Amino acid sequence: MSDLCPCDSKEKFSDCCGAFISGDKLPPSAEATMRSRYSAYVKCDMDYIESTHHPSTLDTFDKKESKSWAEEAQWLGLEIINSNEEDGEAVVEFECRYNWDGEEKTHHEISHFQKENDKWYFVDGKVLGQPIERMTPKIGRNEPCPCGSGKKYKKCCLNA
Repeated sequence: MSDLCPCDSKEKFSDCCGAFISGDKLPPSAEATMRSRYSAYVKCDMDYIESTHHPSTLDTFDKKESKSWAEEAQWLGLEIINSNEEDGEAVVEFECRYNWDGEEKTHHEISHFQKENDKWYFVDGKVLGQPIERMTPKIGRNEPCPCGSGKKYKKCCLNA
């Protein structure tokens, strides 16, 4: 088995997400937290997934169901599409690919993160049905929101 990090950073697991999952370091950004959460799913470490959920959302996290899903999936890769952080709030759009019962699937999500006491927490996510076509690699605050609401990004998913 490769010692490269599952988050597709091209770094060794121990030097990348492994240091966050073990508790040796805190992820420095919401994107790093998202990457480490993906790696934790690959490694079936639900304690880490739980520890990175915002305390106000823990009632929505089913540890047993999440572990079962993580164990049954064959993880194929992660792509960060967009990441924006501002004033302790962040949005990370990503796609992860996995094989489920012999069928390749893509999970496309816009996740919201909040920073408290120097730690980034996952707050919630919006699963998207199809990848979003984008003209630019980053979404500006005044651009249309990628969720399709018709609102400006700053008035929609950036602060959701």
